[in-house]
Amino acid sequence: MSMAFVTTFILTRPDLGKLFVGLKPQIPEGGWLTVIALVGTTVVPYNLFLHASAVKSKWHHSDDLLIVRRDTVISIGVGGLISLAIVSTAAAAFFGQQVAIQSAADMSVQLQPLLGQWATICMGLGLFAAGISSAITAPLAAAYALSGMLGWPTDAKNIKFKMIWMVVLFSGLLLALSGYKPITIIWFAQIANGLLLPLLAAFLLYVMNKSELLGQYKNTWLHNVLGFVVILLTVLLSAKSLYFAFS
Repeated sequence: MSMAFVTTFILTRPDLGKLFVGLKPQIPEGGWLTVIALVGTTVVPYNLFLHASAVKSKWHHSDDLLIVRRDTVISIGVGGLISLAIVSTAAAAFFGQQVAIQSAADMSVQLQPLLGQWATICMGLGLFAAGISSAITAPLAAAYALSGMLGWPTDAKNIKFKMIWMVVLFSGLLLALSGYKPITIIWFAQIANGLLLPLLAAFLLYVMNKSELLGQYKNTWLHNVLGFVVILLTVLLSAKSLYFAFS
């Protein structure tokens, strides 16, 4: 799916000038909550728990920091490139076309320059794969977070850890099988993620400055400035979103 979106992006030959102009934020009326939901779904707070726990089980020494940084840069870089390709191909397919998107099948139009009549099938398979991967990782992140809060072992072989994982997984499965379309619930969940993000980021920034924990590897002044900017932006977005929601 990543290659499909990136290749379609190249085939559509987007106007790079307009692409860069589009980087200037323009939020439509009533769109602030959706903006914070998009932030919450892109930088998902529970992924901090999942990534930290996964890293702890894989790398154990300060000598691994170079590999960790490379892993992070590649992951975020590739993810950003794919997101750019998805948004750009969607803009090329739908902007100014007065197209009403009622289902995932309607979204497949953006892949037709590459896949033609196979676009719908490819989009369906891609969304199925995305759902399967999310069904594994989201409950896993919840198990790490809740086990840590309760002081339980964060070992995937532990019965308590497995119990949390399964409860979260089957709760989602039962909701999906009920036939209810939880779009509004998902939307509000992502808004909650966006609102929680600055709190977790602030805590993370605090921990990254503790010399007794990190020694020479604690944050530099540049890291702190960049971290503060990120927190400030997310706080402003959250505050403005809540203001418009309640006003």
